[in-house]
Amino acid sequence: MANDAVAGNALRVAPARPGDRDDPVRAVLAAYTQDLITAVDDTLATFLAAEVDSLTEIDAAMGSFATAARDAVLAGGKRIRPTFAYWGWRGVVGGNQPLPPVLPALAALELLHTFALVHDDVMDASATRRGRPTAHVALAAQHVAAGHRGDPGRFGEAVAVLIGDLCMVWADRLLAHATVPPARLLEVRRCYDQMRVETVAGQYLDVLGENDAANWSVDRALRVARYKTASYTVQRPLLFGACLAGMAADAPVTAAYTRYGLAVGEAFQLCDDLLGVYGDPATTGKPAGDDLRTGKPTTLLMLARQLATPAQRRALEGVEAGEAEVGRLAQLVADTGAVAWVERMIAERVGEALAALDSADVDRTARTALTGLATAATNRRA
Repeated sequence: MANDAVAGNALRVAPARPGDRDDPVRAVLAAYTQDLITAVDDTLATFLAAEVDSLTEIDAAMGSFATAARDAVLAGGKRIRPTFAYWGWRGVVGGNQPLPPVLPALAALELLHTFALVHDDVMDASATRRGRPTAHVALAAQHVAAGHRGDPGRFGEAVAVLIGDLCMVWADRLLAHATVPPARLLEVRRCYDQMRVETVAGQYLDVLGENDAANWSVDRALRVARYKTASYTVQRPLLFGACLAGMAADAPVTAAYTRYGLAVGEAFQLCDDLLGVYGDPATTGKPAGDDLRTGKPTTLLMLARQLATPAQRRALEGVEAGEAEVGRLAQLVADTGAVAWVERMIAERVGEALAALDSADVDRTARTALTGLATAATNRRA
């Protein structure tokens, strides 16, 4: 679909390509989701160009800082949150409403996501993201190349925190560009604010878990998944979209989206837990085995310890594996049955999500898309 068609109307479904190797639902889904991603990226690029120019006027040095922030936003990614928000909106309004009034709000979610990613990478001391150096690592390298004084690592982390903060402000500013009635925008803002609070809560629990693994459990690991990932990846974006459409908080569709979003969001994080250990770095863009190296108390690792024999548990306790040990420990986790258990948990949650959709009175195309997304988001390699 051409961009002018996207700009004027809600997205239409494009036909599946005959040569697509995926199943028909996912093939069709990929065709029209790409149009949405293009529309979101165009919105972000236009907005950020003006913001970078404005910051550069403050001081010439601000140009490189603002450009680094812009690049962090536009450096790829699946645009999952705007996608779920779009289908949450489309499920309520149907296929005849114009997209431009709500497009800034959808794109704002990607700025919020960048804020979370940049800060998360600093907290986790991650070296790569999407196959590239993380923001704080790239900024540290720029510090060295420029011959600046001081600790490059400290500089990189400090500036990355500021980039995350700036993206949060940019998200607020872009959200305000949505042209919906003021009372409705206030409800959208309430949903957005709750999403941000829950994201911070989940992030804190994630940090706490890494420092208090002895007192962690499968239940608490799932709670991290619920608030760090499910809330701001699927559930709240869906509800955000429903708010943009004017759906009441006590409507049946809202309840169905809540149930669907929690199930798919948890399954998404469980999939991430598996990819963090068994994923191909060339596809995920991140080193395999980081969670094993640090002993991060993910649901996968908590289940492995719970299911392990005494000998296996001794091998897993307090694990902080070097590179040579990662492969052995990954096999050990699988031998406990934890991988198979997590895969069942993912399948159960996808089933719960689809059952929630069956109970909802939503637009037929949105139902098809959300059905495909429930599978695509939890059956992936990156």
